[in-house]
Amino acid sequence: MKEIVLDTETTGISIKEGHRIVEIGCIELDNLIPTKNTFHCYLNPERKVSEKAFQVHGYSDEFLSKQKKFSDVQDDFLNFIKDKPLIIHNAEFDLAHLNNELRLLSKSKITNEVKDTLVIARDKYPGSQVSLDALCKRYRIDNSRRIKHTALIDCELLAKVYINLIDQKEPSLNFNSEEKIKEVEDYKVKYFKKVIYPNAEELESHKNYLKQHLKKNYF
Repeated sequence: MKEIVLDTETTGISIKEGHRIVEIGCIELDNLIPTKNTFHCYLNPERKVSEKAFQVHGYSDEFLSKQKKFSDVQDDFLNFIKDKPLIIHNAEFDLAHLNNELRLLSKSKITNEVKDTLVIARDKYPGSQVSLDALCKRYRIDNSRRIKHTALIDCELLAKVYINLIDQKEPSLNFNSEEKIKEVEDYKVKYFKKVIYPNAEELESHKNYLKQHLKKNYF
């Protein structure tokens, strides 16, 4: 089954205050394995970035003013996510901003199935921290690249968090065909430990050691 891990960055929190999307990142999963299919773009929000948002993602007004507008990428974005479940951390936030962008263009809202990892994490770990960083720490996922919040890096981390949240081992091989199974069967690695046996002198020395210490400690 194909799914899309999705994340956005914005100029601020509230769409009621006119805040807009500045970055969209998507990674496609096929049976939980990331494919080479990704969608990524920076966007010109046509407004200033709030100071708090700038501290989060670091995208300046000057940089964003040179990027495409959402109207320029909407078709490619909607085609990329079409009919696929979306995996989002705090989906309410991202979907509100995406649907606002679509509303401004008189387009319909996103109707994909949504799997909110924030909700899943709260149900699984009630009372615990469930931010993306906290979940990475819980699952020992290296998030050292996450100096700033950037959409694609957050998607990469979220894909690994999601696999752990649903109690699946992170997959590395796809067994969809007999040919691939045969490849794995043909590639056999033997693991062994070398066994070293003591010689007669070592056995006698050990026996004497035990006699001395047993007498000392127990008699």
